[in-house]
Amino acid sequence: MERYVGIDIGGTAIKYGILNDAGEFICRSEMRTEAYKGGTSILSKAVGIVDRYRETAKIDGICISTAGMVDTGKGEIFHAASLIPNYAGTCFKEVMESRFEIPCEVENDVNCAGLAESVSGASKGADPSLMLTVGTGIGGCIIADGKVFHGFSNSACEIGYMHIAGSDFQTLGAASILSRKVAEWKNETAEVWNGYHIFEEAKKGDELCIRAIDEMTDVLGQGIANICYVINPEVVVLGGGIMAQEDYLKERIQKAVKRYLIPSVASVTRIAFAKHRNDAGMLGAFYHFKAVGRHNR
Repeated sequence: MERYVGIDIGGTAIKYGILNDAGEFICRSEMRTEAYKGGTSILSKAVGIVDRYRETAKIDGICISTAGMVDTGKGEIFHAASLIPNYAGTCFKEVMESRFEIPCEVENDVNCAGLAESVSGASKGADPSLMLTVGTGIGGCIIADGKVFHGFSNSACEIGYMHIAGSDFQTLGAASILSRKVAEWKNETAEVWNGYHIFEEAKKGDELCIRAIDEMTDVLGQGIANICYVINPEVVVLGGGIMAQEDYLKERIQKAVKRYLIPSVASVTRIAFAKHRNDAGMLGAFYHFKAVGRHNR
């Protein structure tokens, strides 16, 4: 049985595990990213994960999902936010293949999530599909003809930077803004008003929490509609920790999208919520690895 190491590198946590050839998890775990230590530290952590797994089992491939813009051919980060210092230039593929002499493939984390949902999740069978992850920022992925659309320079669907109302999509619509907004209105710290607390109070009728959520969903509706006018996806999949509040958000987001989309487009655009959640990065990285292997190995 073939075994693959899956590694999903986020700003807060690195999730990792072993998958079999069918994409089923044999084991999984996680550690803190400690992003402030920079790219060299993260690369060292990733190498350590593979080292430990190789002590107990034969590994046939390394599948990496990561924050940042990725040159998928080189398996290298070419742009990253300041959250991870000196991450640009981190050459996962070169280092892993040189050290372990087994193939390694690397893809952006949102692209991995979109691919996971397209292959075996909420957008399975849909073409094209759009994936949005809403968290500290907002990320996007387009899947067309079963493949991630990377664009000319591997930077397609960086939708968080999309201009809206004198600002940008993620500055106005990300989950992190929700916490800051409620904390400011209540003159308290953002640590007190995390997403879970805001939704719990909104469900009890807290008017400020409800207002903040409604403002966020309105921005999401605008952004989703703008993208839909360009790519006309069959389904829009929503992921990220905040989307665990599907029961509360689904109708609000659907109404917001319909507010900004003409009826002929809105009526054929399905809104869905991610199925794979915490496993999406590793699973999508595995699907990416297998797809690249079919073409290149």
